[in-house]
Amino acid sequence: MFYRLNKRFLLRGWDRLPYGLVDRESGVVSFVYKRHWDAINFATGTIDFALPLIPPEVREAAEELAAAGILEACERGEGERDREQAYRVFDNRFIQCAHWSITGKCNFRCRHCFMDAPDAKFGEITHEQALDVIDQLAECGIYQVSLTGGEPLVRSDFLELVDALVERNIVITQIYTNGALVTDELLDALEERGVSCAFIMSFDGVGWHDWMRGIPGAESMTRKAFERCRAHGFPTSAAMVIFEGNKGVLRETVRELADLGVSSLKTNPVVDEGEWTKNELGSPIDFDELCQVYLDYIPEYYEDGLPLPFLDLGGFLNVSRAAPEKYWVPVEKPCGNPETTVLCGSTRTEVYIAADGQVLPCMAMAGNAEQAREGFPNLFETPLKDCLTNSHYLTCIDYRVSDFAAANPECAECEYLLSCTGGCRGAALDSDPSRYLGPDLATCTLFKHGWVEKAKAAAGAAVERYLTPIS
Repeated sequence: MFYRLNKRFLLRGWDRLPYGLVDRESGVVSFVYKRHWDAINFATGTIDFALPLIPPEVREAAEELAAAGILEACERGEGERDREQAYRVFDNRFIQCAHWSITGKCNFRCRHCFMDAPDAKFGEITHEQALDVIDQLAECGIYQVSLTGGEPLVRSDFLELVDALVERNIVITQIYTNGALVTDELLDALEERGVSCAFIMSFDGVGWHDWMRGIPGAESMTRKAFERCRAHGFPTSAAMVIFEGNKGVLRETVRELADLGVSSLKTNPVVDEGEWTKNELGSPIDFDELCQVYLDYIPEYYEDGLPLPFLDLGGFLNVSRAAPEKYWVPVEKPCGNPETTVLCGSTRTEVYIAADGQVLPCMAMAGNAEQAREGFPNLFETPLKDCLTNSHYLTCIDYRVSDFAAANPECAECEYLLSCTGGCRGAALDSDPSRYLGPDLATCTLFKHGWVEKAKAAAGAAVERYLTPIS
């Protein structure tokens, strides 16, 4: 029995993670055990796995890999690998995906933009600089990227950047856009390049989207963009910011998005910074009031038959149509060992690159005060490889729950510490830009005001009422 490596997979390794397989169609990296790695190394089409000299555990591992589609049975001598498949080691921290603001410019004037994109606060890097960023991603073994802005589609060289990413086997997973520039021509061009990413578009409520986005006709443009994506087979998701004005149209908005073929919705409250503050629009919405809006909507979502495949009510409750009885509260993250549990798991596998090249743990920090971003590297001054090897950025994404407890004695004594694990760092910096390890007051409210238990109780009651068959 001879085996070869499936052409889809590249052999890669990173600092402390030597046995990695990259699926070049999706950009997803998976890691295998040493015995599987040994089987892959034997799978060159020249070694007969039936020979007695092949250890039984390696033969068994080869069978498991073949069942998973990673190895393929072949004839003797048919296992030659292409140059890209050859093993390569990156001597930096493993990152699965880069979330990259390719521009700080935007064609809308959103009243709540935390990045001040209407005024292009972060500007736009040159074409040559953008290509340099792409080269740096490739040099660090980052095989997935999601593109955002500002508005990423305002770049005149957008498709040239797509080509550069495709040439380097970097898969575009998502494009975040307001939808105004999502045309049939753009979607055709992406299809020609084999790009099948998801489009994430803002939709801030039926009847309210134009007002929030500051552009007449914005709501109509976004609807048409959703429709075009569906016609071309591109998956779509939506993001909605909630404030006093649109809090009453959540149910109607979800129904509308479902009719447009949207697969998921994530909601968040407006943040009182950036353009919202400049426009002097006052307090966006009281957090307890927002929680009540969510609580009231939970039974309505179930009553409507879970119109979207996935719903994320801004950390309050997540529901999947695939398993609606297994709803969960995402801010509830049980911690077994504070010494080993990291504060934010997503920052360990995803890096955010701001429009000016600054490397940050997440996009939420891009809108924070300069004080909050102080000390984080810029990849035009510090190469990304160095950022992922030894930097303030690495220090921050490595903080553990025990570090948070040490920095916040009052939290160390809190009964909810091992459930909240400190909350969100971006939200904490909204409250105090000088304290990366400060408490996330919104998460505190969710636990201390009983909203976590109320959310689970409401979902449980909705499941019992709307999903349990009547005997």
